Formats: sequence, C-alpha cells, structure tokens
Amino acid sequence: MKSLRFLAVFCIASLVPFELAWAQGTGTQSSETVAKPKNAPPDASSDKTPIPSKYNKKDATPQGAPVFSTDAITVSVDVAVLDNKGHFIPKIPKNNFRVLEDNTPQQVSSFSLGEAPMTIAMVVEFSALFQDFYSYGWYQTLVASYGFVETLRPDDYVAVVAYDLRPEILSDFSTNRQDTYDALQRLRIPGFREACLFDAVVDTAQRMQDIEGRKAILLLSSGVDTLSKLTYDKARKAIQNAGVPIYALSLLQPVRLMMGPAGDSMRFLQADLQLKTFATESGGMAFYPRFFGEMPDIFKTISDTMRNQYVLTYTPSNQDRDGKYRKIKVELVDPSTNEPLRVTDPKGKPIKYQIIAKAGYTAPRKVE
Repeated sequence: MKSLRFLAVFCIASLVPFELAWAQGTGTQSSETVAKPKNAPPDASSDKTPIPSKYNKKDATPQGAPVFSTDAITVSVDVAVLDNKGHFIPKIPKNNFRVLEDNTPQQVSSFSLGEAPMTIAMVVEFSALFQDFYSYGWYQTLVASYGFVETLRPDDYVAVVAYDLRPEILSDFSTNRQDTYDALQRLRIPGFREACLFDAVVDTAQRMQDIEGRKAILLLSSGVDTLSKLTYDKARKAIQNAGVPIYALSLLQPVRLMMGPAGDSMRFLQADLQLKTFATESGGMAFYPRFFGEMPDIFKTISDTMRNQYVLTYTPSNQDRDGKYRKIKVELVDPSTNEPLRVTDPKGKPIKYQIIAKAGYTAPRKVE
C-alpha cells in the first residue's frame, strides 16, 4: 500500500506546470486505433508497431498449395480455474473438463495450457462527476491506474482509453511504458460531469474483438452511467458478441462506506450490478476494493488468470447459423462418476474453486 501511495505521489509531483495541465479530452489526439479503427481502414503511413498475431496469414499458405474451406462453426473458450485465494490451479487434465452449450454436452476437440503475454486496454472513468481535482475519487483512480501498469511485464501490450462524455484513446497499444505514462499524465483535470460507461466499454470491446491471443479490458469505473447512447441491454449484447473479457475494478467503495446508508443507494447498487454483469458475461471478474492495500492482490489475480488459461475448442453439435445467443457452461467433473471434481491441496484438504469462462456466444447468421 505504501508503495502504491508513493507511486501516485511521485507521479503527481512530476506534473507539468499547472497552467499546462489539460482537461481530459484536450491536447494532441492519439491515432484512432486500439487495434482496429472504428469507421476507417488502418493508416498505412502510421509508424505504430502492429499488435502481433498468432499467425502470419500472408505466409501461412505456400503459393500453389491447395486451399480448403469449411462451413463448420468452431468455438474457443478461455478457462481459468482459481482457488479460494484467487490463485490459478494448474495441471488439470483435459478429460476433467466438460463444456455444455445450452445444457447440451459438447465434444472438446483441442485443449492447451500456456502462459502468454497480455493485450490490455485500460478503460478509465475520468469525469468531474466523481474525479474532481484532488478529490478521493481522483486520487484512487490515479493510484489504481499507475499501480496496474507497474504489474505488467515488458512484452505486455497496453492501451489507455479515458471516458467522460465520450471515450478517447489516450495511447494506443504499445510495449513502451513511456507511452502509457504519458497518457496517464493527461488524467489531471476532468472536462465533463458525465460518465458514458456503456458507450466506452462497447466501443473498446468492438475494436478489440479481432485481436488474437490473451486480451482483456481493465475497467476502472464507478459503474455509474449518466448519458450513454446505448441502453444497458444493448450494451450487454454487444459485449457478449465482442468476446473480450472485462476485469472491472469498482471505484469509490471506501467513500460509500463512509457515507453510510446513502452509500448503498439504488444508484450505486445498480452500478455494482452493472460491473458484475459485464465482467461475468464476458468471462472476466469484478472486484470491489475497500482499501488501497487490496489492489496489489487484485492485479496479481488478474495477471495470473489471464496469463495462465486453459483453452478449449469445440465444434458445436448445433450448427444452425441462426444468429441466436447460446449459453456456455464449463464444469470440472470426475469422468469415472460424472460427479463434480474434488480438488485437494498437497495435504489432501479439499479446495473450493471457481471457474472463469465466458457465458456464451452469438452464432453466425447465414449469408444469403
């Protein structure tokens, strides 16, 4: 906790002169990418380093080689199994996993486990609604933002998106941490008293949906939405379709405790539920820290969950291209008894565990 506070104080002390501090949303605009431009093709003249893909599609097929295609639908599910302390449980065999689609068991065709770099978009609420200059919300936002960046590894890609009345890309994906710190330096004086959470999260998730590898959104937010164009239901469906896990960290929990009954108002309870829903349905997690000292453990849990995942791939028994949403449930079972798997520690004591996976996907539509 002391290290996080020192980090935030150091960053605040290194600010440019006050008269040069810009409100969020002003100053030089960064390139409109976050891996995928919203309404235009990528700028070929840009010198930005592209986000690496698992495959080089240009070189994947030798010239003159036969090319085959299939209409079969395949689904990939990233699964993390955590104990009650948030630690990843390794070495679980393939035959202990069972995947249900709309309550129908599916045949897992491929199974892998590995540790990989992360591609993270930090979506940070920064509005005058809760982050007035030198307020508690302002301080907590900076501590959380800088603290998370300190946990990243050199080969992790990170982008920063801040939102108030609208989302703005402060820095594109990069492994250069100076780019990230330059972006966070702009989080000083908020510009508007609006927080369009739904628009910001959906916009970022849709930009990231075609990125391959371990990807996620780290959402630092109060969970309150004031003026989004999208409704809550439309935002949920868009997040489900994008397939990008969201790890939400709720801000202002300590302030709400000090407010007493007012801190449990319907507005904040709804905000907590929205963060939990977005996280759970996308295959991520939601956290509600009450103390600064909880943040290092939260960031470690996110890192362990993302880096160490089981990747299950299956061909659905339902191959209809109907555009309908299909629910996914991943279970751990004992194949000999078909009962829930009992996991124990080295001393033989049972361990309570939770399975983190996306809640479903939307089937493609038939092309006329």
